[in-house]
Amino acid sequence: MAALVGAVGSAAKPGSVLPRAAAQPIWHELFAQWVPEIFEPIPDAPQHTEAIVIGSGFGAAVTALRLAQAGVATTVLERGSRWPNDPWREIFTGDDLPDGRGFWHATSFTGVTKVPMQFADFGGVLDCTCYPGIDVWRGAAVGGGSVIFTGAMIAPERRLFDHVFGGVVDYGELERVYYPRVRSMLRLDTMPADIYHSSPFSHSRAWDDQVRKAGYRPVPNDSIFTWDVLRGELNGSTRPSATVGRSNLGNSNGAKFDLNQNYLKDAQAGGKARIFPGHRVDAIAEEPGGRFAVTVSKLHPTGVVVGTRTITCDKLFLGAGSIGTSELLVRARETGALPRLNEHIGDGWGTNGDVVLARGASSVAGNGQGVPSASRIHDDSGTALTLENWYIPGIPFETGALASLAVVLDPTRTRFGFDPATGGVGLSWSAQAQEEVTAAALAVDRRIAERAGALAEYSALGYDANALFTAHPLGGAVLGKATDSYGRVHGYRGLYVMDGAAIPGSTATANPSLTITALAERNIEAIIREGR
Repeated sequence: MAALVGAVGSAAKPGSVLPRAAAQPIWHELFAQWVPEIFEPIPDAPQHTEAIVIGSGFGAAVTALRLAQAGVATTVLERGSRWPNDPWREIFTGDDLPDGRGFWHATSFTGVTKVPMQFADFGGVLDCTCYPGIDVWRGAAVGGGSVIFTGAMIAPERRLFDHVFGGVVDYGELERVYYPRVRSMLRLDTMPADIYHSSPFSHSRAWDDQVRKAGYRPVPNDSIFTWDVLRGELNGSTRPSATVGRSNLGNSNGAKFDLNQNYLKDAQAGGKARIFPGHRVDAIAEEPGGRFAVTVSKLHPTGVVVGTRTITCDKLFLGAGSIGTSELLVRARETGALPRLNEHIGDGWGTNGDVVLARGASSVAGNGQGVPSASRIHDDSGTALTLENWYIPGIPFETGALASLAVVLDPTRTRFGFDPATGGVGLSWSAQAQEEVTAAALAVDRRIAERAGALAEYSALGYDANALFTAHPLGGAVLGKATDSYGRVHGYRGLYVMDGAAIPGSTATANPSLTITALAERNIEAIIREGR
């Protein structure tokens, strides 16, 4: 298991000023016309709340709802905007020709197709953080990663889960109680036959045909998409989105049943929880008497810092994702703001073994790329891994390529580092580790291609295992090490980790969203029940 010293050259710095609105005012004016909702004035968060939840992704949204239902006054802080949905407006941009709505204060992006894109700086929905050896994709919007992911929510196999978690979490408890609870809340379901057999999913049918020829049995994936919205796209009653290769930067028509439509909506319904977009948390600390202090910068979507203040709470729940939560905790320990945090804070980070692949197909008939992943296969012939049917991000038409997202059981872990000169927190990733997971995934993909009579790699698009990214960052404050087995942070009463930072670098060859959500349900239930 590799342990790498964190590199902090490109790391986040506390209180940094984002680029100013004057840089590209024409684009900002256009964004204000297209999505005026995100430019509306944002109220200030209360000076003190019983509970503060940092972030609004899967773990944070669960936490906010269950605290509100328990009668706990809760403030939810989210750096990104609260984006609306509309059946006909283009709320979000596509990643084929993106503009600034797509990316969190960046001006360029090179995705898995290796085609560089440039656009105006803005507070868009996808944050691509670049570290030595790895790019990390994460959400920057109310709803977090649920706004930008491809919707597959899959439970890992018990044996692999137990291998990764080492008995800290009872898989049987998740299987009996918490996975079903999440499936019900998020209305998860496999792709219906009429959608599967529609033109935009010809690539899914071809993918399944190839893996069957190679001796695999494709397993249908549970998905968070609302199938009636896709039917609307097909019959012309809503603007096409999920059927034309749009997902990574959001679905304008609400095709994705993201957290704004369930957990977060329900959390606010009773009046106990309030969500504050445009509130970036820069630092956390303990005050005399045991309260927690949270330093917040209020952001305009153009990047202007409107103001900075410190607010307080009795209980602090970290749900800013693996990167955001780890940054806050590492910085707090190293600066002495939370000096009792233990040595495991910042450790155990991994990529979930993400690799992107594409095989050729002899013929793929269709007029667009359906986004929801129809199916997956599992392979144990070497390193355990899963291949999922995917689409080609950034290309809204058929290409003759059959894409896969591989999730490899990778034991590599690294550690966040801290630069006292700048206050930056960062990490670096092993080139050798990435080469090994890529080789494992490619071996399976090439075997399928050979047995199915397809091209082994679809390099015409430069799409051959561009694996230097992860959309599934995990770890940094791992259960049973930095915290107890329910996310209570060692050293501080009333401080909790509720997101992917608590997971030890891998969810055992499965997408992490279902497991993150189920663990949050499990953990907050115990915290509320036991009062600590």
